[in-house]
Amino acid sequence: MWLRVEGHWAWYRRYWRSSLYSSGIEPLLFLAAMGLGFGSQVEAGAATGGHEYLHYVAPALLVAGATMSGMGESSFPVLSGFKWQKDYIAVTATPITPGQLLGGQLMWLAIRLTLSGVIYGLVALTFGAWLRPGAVLVVGVGVITGLACAAPVMALAAATYDEGRRFVVMFRFVMVPMMLFSATFFPIEQIPIELRWLTWISPLWHGNEIARAVALGGADPLAVAGHGGFLLALLAGGVLLAKKLFYRRLVV
Repeated sequence: MWLRVEGHWAWYRRYWRSSLYSSGIEPLLFLAAMGLGFGSQVEAGAATGGHEYLHYVAPALLVAGATMSGMGESSFPVLSGFKWQKDYIAVTATPITPGQLLGGQLMWLAIRLTLSGVIYGLVALTFGAWLRPGAVLVVGVGVITGLACAAPVMALAAATYDEGRRFVVMFRFVMVPMMLFSATFFPIEQIPIELRWLTWISPLWHGNEIARAVALGGADPLAVAGHGGFLLALLAGGVLLAKKLFYRRLVV
């Protein structure tokens, strides 16, 4: 697995500038626009837990950025390894197994999400976005949430044989609505009760709840454990399914 990570690093250290916007700058632009711009018009109250809007939205934007990056990096880039560049076929022609290949992909993605989260966290610190030392843990929450969303998408990529049209549908009708309606920008109490179940099954909502708990405090430990259990279960299920589909596609 580490050989695969080393290969990704050899590429990334030459072309990291091409991913700088999506992995680091975009979440910060959201923070500046929503936390400082729009947030200046929002008064602290019950909806924000008594905190300023900048403090309310900052941890959720880190998690949302990790989720979008995780899903994006697990869709067309993974499909390319099977279909266009076919480097997955070359890699598994060596003693590296499809399972090790998948593990290397997930480990590299975790490193990428950690780097992006640290950059976001440091810049957000200059905005005054963090109130507690526990905010350091928000980076880890973002990584787990991003991986929990990425693993099922990797499984979907392994089962995709066309040009990836399903990913376009996923971005438009899953990823974007999930960001908007997972308590990233406003509490779920603002969503009609008939539609609130869509938020409850969203991994991003569970990640947002944990992130705000460690960044702002005052959360129920049992609730945090429940949110964490949901993310870990989704991650484990996604990894098992992806591993099965990787072997099915790469083992002749």
